[in-house]
Amino acid sequence: MIFKDLFSHVKAVSVGEMKAMMKDQPFESYTLVDVRETEEYEAGHIPGAVFIPLSQLPDRISEIDPDKRIISY
Repeated sequence: MIFKDLFSHVKAVSVGEMKAMMKDQPFESYTLVDVRETEEYEAGHIPGAVFIPLSQLPDRISEIDPDKRIISY
């Protein structure tokens, strides 16, 4: 899979919209990806998030299920 294809339909949402979506959909229906750096992730993160720093994302893209909705922060 080509990296840019995975994120070709990106929609920015507010924190409130994201919280509502996460509340209304089962956790198994989406992949939550934390793309911040290690120090930021260790300081606090959303439980269940997959940690892939943005700088590593092109090399680790295969860790993300392309058939699920992807939420990244």
